[in-house]
Amino acid sequence: MKVRVKLPPSFSRFAHSSRPVEIGIIDKLMLEAFGASDPGCVRANNEDYYLLAPGMGLYIVADGMGGAQAGEHASKLAAETVWEVVHDTEKPDAETLLEAFDEANRRVMDAAAADMKLEGMGTTLVAVLDRSEEILIASVGDSRAYLHDGSCLHVITEDQTWVHEVGRRLGIDEETLKTHPMRHVLTMAIGVSSQLRVHTYSVKPTPGIQILICSDGLHGVVDEDTIAASLASPADLKSKCDTLIDAAKTAGGPDNITAVLIASRNGAS
Repeated sequence: MKVRVKLPPSFSRFAHSSRPVEIGIIDKLMLEAFGASDPGCVRANNEDYYLLAPGMGLYIVADGMGGAQAGEHASKLAAETVWEVVHDTEKPDAETLLEAFDEANRRVMDAAAADMKLEGMGTTLVAVLDRSEEILIASVGDSRAYLHDGSCLHVITEDQTWVHEVGRRLGIDEETLKTHPMRHVLTMAIGVSSQLRVHTYSVKPTPGIQILICSDGLHGVVDEDTIAASLASPADLKSKCDTLIDAAKTAGGPDNITAVLIASRNGAS
């Protein structure tokens, strides 16, 4: 059964281009968000998809895989499924995000089973949900969420990759892992298995913090010192996202590059 959802004015969804800063007010904190995506320097198509829904406090990045049509379909379907589940829940919470990820996983698997052209498709998925008293984050795969607290950059999410979950535990050194033949292998993704492992996190929303969610076309190419310097700069969110994407392209841009940056500051009294 196909489900069509009428999108409210508070919702903004964009796949491959940048858009004006989106603003949402949570109690006395004002959240600003900006997203941008670029195919990079090697790939002709963009399988990344990002979504901004400031009125719901929801922000998503998905990195599709499985070929041009399949990867693009998987990332879009997964992100919009999460939006739908959150939208249809009166008071969404951490459990809602888990249910949304499970539903996204089911729909991507069902779509792949119903169409041979989509066979083998999947996607990473990272979502941020602002709940006023806390910011919830859920992730599957290796798209990441970072927190910049005004002075330091912190990795929030944990990659579900062979490198992180197997290679490092075997004691393989970091330099070897950078060129290891298994370095691009995911241990979990949306649409790959009915047994989904979702990592969840919670962040206290305080003025001045920034949360960056991005695909591995950014974090896998640009070093964390460069990311930290970009976020620490006084530039606006658009300029910071543009700087990060430019840095990935300068480094070769071997993959699609997507960045969504969310910043909090004191709102009106």
